[in-house]
Amino acid sequence: MDEETVERVRAVVLAIPPGETSTYGEVADRAGIPGRSRLVGRILAEDGHDVPWHRVLRANGTCAPHIAVEQSARLRAEGILLVDGRLPREHRRR
Repeated sequence: MDEETVERVRAVVLAIPPGETSTYGEVADRAGIPGRSRLVGRILAEDGHDVPWHRVLRANGTCAPHIAVEQSARLRAEGILLVDGRLPREHRRR
């Protein structure tokens, strides 16, 4: 992956305000790489430690299993409550 793509993804994630979420697919679309949600996940895993990665959820409103505990705790600290491990549908963007 090229550095320009990484920086676009990082910029999109940095723009997600506290108390709001986005999905990997939405981030990919906004970064100009539609259909590349898995690439967004990879970029955040490899180079996302200093961006609010916890605000990015899977399309179904859940956290990735390997980071679910930490991610849900960070979201809760921002006032975002998951119900049964999922962002309630009424709080998801349309």
